[in-house]
Amino acid sequence: MRTLSTAAWVAHNLGLAACFGGLLFGKAALNPNLDVLDSQADRGKILNTAWNRYNVINVASFATAAITWFPGRLGLSGKEIDQQTRNLVLAKDVLFAVGALTGLASVIQGRALTGQAPDGAVPIESGTTPAATTPEKAAGLLRSVNQLGNLNIAVTGAILGLTTVLSMKATESVGFSAVSRFLP
Repeated sequence: MRTLSTAAWVAHNLGLAACFGGLLFGKAALNPNLDVLDSQADRGKILNTAWNRYNVINVASFATAAITWFPGRLGLSGKEIDQQTRNLVLAKDVLFAVGALTGLASVIQGRALTGQAPDGAVPIESGTTPAATTPEKAAGLLRSVNQLGNLNIAVTGAILGLTTVLSMKATESVGFSAVSRFLP
């Protein structure tokens, strides 16, 4: 059982890392640097193609983290942990729900944005700024995708932080230490 738990913990952390790292790369490196392309339509095409391809990895990564968290977490009755740890576990549950909702909403909005022009070639200034020629519906979708993405990266970062805190708390409590072997 310990090997399975260790594998789940590794999968959990890798899932969160891939999700957070991809979002961070997109937000910090891809979105603001599309202006190296002269054509605003090409910027939109590259933006939409890149994000839609990464979204497959992003969804799979986040799902892996959630799938490895909840089965072990459901084994907690609450008696084996103190109130502070219980609150952290519940916060992580809520963050996973918010992360799933914002992530899926962002994917859906991104697909809708891609559909606003052939091959996703919606004219844009950058990955966050519509061009003067961007149709209003596409501009609204671009803004929405960015707001959802910002929330999603913050939530994923918070889950990573809580995972670390919970791992450290597992060493403080004999009861939680025994049970935490089944949690990623």
